[in-house]
Amino acid sequence: MPRQWGVTHTAPPSTAFDQAKAEFLAGLASHQAGDFAMAQAHYEASLRLLPGRPSTLINLAATQLRRGHPEAALATADAALAIDPTAADALLHRGTALAQLGRAPEALVAFERLTMLEPAHPLAWSHRGSLLREMHRHQEATAAFREALRHGADPELHRYYLAGLGAEAAPSAPPRDYVERLFDNYADDFDTHLLGTLGYQAHRELVGRVRRCADPGGFDVALDLGCGTGLCGPLLRPLARHLTGLDLSSAMLGRSRTTGAYDRLEQADATQFLAATSDRFDLMVAADVLIYIGDPGPLFAAAQRAMQRGLFAFTVEATDDGGAGPGWRLLPSLRYAHSRPHLLGLAQAHGFEPVLVEQAQVRHDQGQAVDGLYMVLRRLPTAAPR
Repeated sequence: MPRQWGVTHTAPPSTAFDQAKAEFLAGLASHQAGDFAMAQAHYEASLRLLPGRPSTLINLAATQLRRGHPEAALATADAALAIDPTAADALLHRGTALAQLGRAPEALVAFERLTMLEPAHPLAWSHRGSLLREMHRHQEATAAFREALRHGADPELHRYYLAGLGAEAAPSAPPRDYVERLFDNYADDFDTHLLGTLGYQAHRELVGRVRRCADPGGFDVALDLGCGTGLCGPLLRPLARHLTGLDLSSAMLGRSRTTGAYDRLEQADATQFLAATSDRFDLMVAADVLIYIGDPGPLFAAAQRAMQRGLFAFTVEATDDGGAGPGWRLLPSLRYAHSRPHLLGLAQAHGFEPVLVEQAQVRHDQGQAVDGLYMVLRRLPTAAPR
């Protein structure tokens, strides 16, 4: 939450103070309206009139973070801390900026300082837990997430975090708000990070396998489930006469729109959309979607309903669970992994037969190759009523 102007006992008599306050309040209104560029302009104008005011610096740092400028936010937070070393929000923004810059050990120090300064700060404990999890210090991460819960953090979200560490029962799906917020925040840098930093090519590999399994005539109506920024769109466009993209994130859909590959884009949960739509698809592709679904049974049931023929192709991260458990598990990465026997059982139960099942690399995670499955299923014809 942005800081308010507050009360000052040393307000200068000149009109500069009043002008600085007016700029600050205009920045606050713009920030709350979601216009972060305008908010930043107002906060910077306020600081030119009244330099070094901690509350203005703190709000400016928050705005810079929202605009995706962590280096600028770090410098601004440090300027606030130089004036007031006990400013909790400045420490919060410093830690957040350092984490976004990939400087995890320094970020952890900032959040540790903040939890010492304010032991009941739920967000500080939550950020601390996330960093510890990423550093594979799982026992300490578990303790931090429990502290966040104890001090009022979102129970559903933090039990999900704990489940990823094996400290709670895993839910069959992540909190919807978590997924939507994750990808809204990730949209601008998604392609650069996924394709460049992680060397991701599973979308190409999956569509290539679809081509190998497709009939010569192609597809009438295709659906790109979890289309994200539209990486699959240009690859699917030559295969289908009509192509719909579906995603939970409005920011991701905005990026998909710029590809020009889709005839239609829809914002919705995949299972809910398939369960309700009157459309019938003869190709569904879900690249890197089931990693955010624990129990895929409802998705298979909805896909069965929305397909009368054609192919259903997807990738998963693989687990050797072998069907002894539920056939899926939540990983510390907060992604779900699925077993081959469980997926094949679901396919059979919901009117699909396997055309292709191949084990291969689907991504990199912290420099390590992640094993997965590429699956292409064919919708079996429904028996005509007697």
